[in-house]
Amino acid sequence: MSSSTTPERRPGRPKDLTLTDRRREEILNQATALFAQRGYPKTDIDSIAQALNLGKGTIYRYFSSKQELFFEAVDRGIRQLIEQVNQCMTHVEDPMDVLAQAIRSYLAFFDQHPELIELFIQERAEFKDRDKPTYFKYRDSSKGPWKALIEELIAKDRLRSLPFETISTVVGDLLYGTIFTNHFTQRHVPLEVQAKEILEIVFWGILSEQERRKLQSSMNRTLESTNHADG
Repeated sequence: MSSSTTPERRPGRPKDLTLTDRRREEILNQATALFAQRGYPKTDIDSIAQALNLGKGTIYRYFSSKQELFFEAVDRGIRQLIEQVNQCMTHVEDPMDVLAQAIRSYLAFFDQHPELIELFIQERAEFKDRDKPTYFKYRDSSKGPWKALIEELIAKDRLRSLPFETISTVVGDLLYGTIFTNHFTQRHVPLEVQAKEILEIVFWGILSEQERRKLQSSMNRTLESTNHADG
């Protein structure tokens, strides 16, 4: 009796497990560029697909709508910012140097990615019903490590004893305003120069030593007068 054997099946091409991630990044890169260049209303899924030489259906397999794609582009940009700032501080030991390096890295990121600033503007213009812009949601949710760092410097008498929220808000608003001013005016100050100027004002202020002593004396007199009046 003859026996038959089943032909051995040849292995197919190994599945590329990174393709999904790569495709998603390609779509986000192209969408970010087109949103920044044309604006949200004038950018559609078709134009993004055509730029990538893909079918529109491929885009929809990754993102259910243009709005979802836009928000993910903003989210990804801010996550990249946080990652870059964190990476630059990895081998920095002195907490004061950590603050300085974070400011330099923040400015450098937006110098390299001005398209993200355009997305911030569009998010506010097109989605005014959102309770808080994405940037500020991330900023509020990532304060923990910075709070610990600031409180450590205050405890060591290296920073003035001010509420963390005061320091965080003032410095954060200064940096946020700086990136928009740079973008709108096309100001091209070398990053090291701009970071140094910001650090100088943040760390040293604008008053001379003599003027600081006079101001402190005046504030002390005012406080004493107030205490006497209350008593």
